[in-house]
Amino acid sequence: MRWDNLHRDGPDASGTAALFGPDVVTRTVDTPEFAGITFHEVRARSIINRVPGASRMPFEWTVNPYRGCSHACVYCFARRSHGYLDLDTGIGFDTQIVVKTNADRLLRRELSSPRWPGHHIAMGTNVDCYQRAEGRYRLMPGILTALRDHANPFSILTKGTLILRDLDLLRSAGAVADVGVSVSVAFLDEELWRTVEPGTPAPERRLDVVRALTDHGIGCGVLMAPVIPFLSDGPAQLRATVRAIAAAGATSVTPLALHLRPGAREWFTAWLARHHPGLVGHYERLYADGAYAPKWYQRRITRQVHELAEEYGIGPSRPGAHRGVGAPRCAPEPEAGPTQLTLL
Repeated sequence: MRWDNLHRDGPDASGTAALFGPDVVTRTVDTPEFAGITFHEVRARSIINRVPGASRMPFEWTVNPYRGCSHACVYCFARRSHGYLDLDTGIGFDTQIVVKTNADRLLRRELSSPRWPGHHIAMGTNVDCYQRAEGRYRLMPGILTALRDHANPFSILTKGTLILRDLDLLRSAGAVADVGVSVSVAFLDEELWRTVEPGTPAPERRLDVVRALTDHGIGCGVLMAPVIPFLSDGPAQLRATVRAIAAAGATSVTPLALHLRPGAREWFTAWLARHHPGLVGHYERLYADGAYAPKWYQRRITRQVHELAEEYGIGPSRPGAHRGVGAPRCAPEPEAGPTQLTLL
């Protein structure tokens, strides 16, 4: 559905702001198992999203059963999109989770349409489809079943360990279609993890996911993202991370330097000022020209990681190439403006 059809008329009868039209939201839920998190359960009108045409991503179509993410990564580029819903892009992004409760049924209907050409579908490229909410709503089994039943190729990028619940579905889908799985592990530093990715499983637990997938015959790549300047990009840090990724059995490793788009930039900068105030000036200079680190910095990180990957016996992924089951086909989804976000 078009987000510009949603409206915010002010407090409703219960005193809660009407964030979405009454024909869309079915209910808003607070539950003791998810203290501090509010779920907005919505009826989506479409679920397969087209990536903006200007994107250079190696995929054209995505499915996102959730909006907002309890992983609470301070750098998350998707924060700005929460503002299109009249939701806060800071703590609101972490705690106000939109759940498309009919996502699995809707996907099956759209895959059955004679107009759907069977293109590759990427998941987890905007917010994590295996964030904690998935434990409550269990949307992914239905989504994976629909994709399998239509032999539709897909890929998943996640920081969540909950993907292991769906091992059998991933294997059966991989028997009939091109399936890729990637886990995001950017660094091993536990102190950094606790402050910059506070709602995620620890890096070592994510490497356990890579091991488990590999043990079950599902090849798994690692997206080493984001490499955070001055905090996780030292030669010894990069070496330790790539070594651990290789030891976990990853099929490939793809590094991406931190990028700070509007929405994420402000939230990350506030975090940086609290935890590493001495680095604020360095970041202002490094990101003076925009959201992305300079090309020289990106090339340096890519070269170092690829050299380490070769040393430890794993190769870098090649975006856009055709690959078999388990090879990563995911990268962060490009930001879309309000006029491009036409699907709920």
